Amino acid sequence: GKLKDTIVVLTTEFGRTPQINQNVGRDHYPQAFTSVLAGGGFKGGYVHGKTSKGGEEVIEGSMTIPDFNASIAHALGIPVDHVLYSPTVRPFTVAHKGKPQLGLFS
Repeated sequence: GKLKDTIVVLTTEFGRTPQINQNVGRDHYPQAFTSVLAGGGFKGGYVHGKTSKGGEEVIEGSMTIPDFNASIAHALGIPVDHVLYSPTVRPFTVAHKGKPQLGLFS
């Protein structure tokens, strides 16, 4: 099907605190959060990593944002060290020294 040639990414740059705060809401929480990757050679039905029972900390399979981005770039065939330029001509790479996490792929 189309998922062989397509990647679906559902993610955010941070999670939310496991506990409700005094304003009956949740605060930003970058320590642990969930992302979903589908297609493009990623393993279907695979769960990577584990948090503590209360979701406060990653206890297994921690992954950096650069490694996450490098994994997506790898799936797309983009070299992770390829330099791109912003509209203001600021150089950057897709994954800032990240390494693809090959265990995510089938």
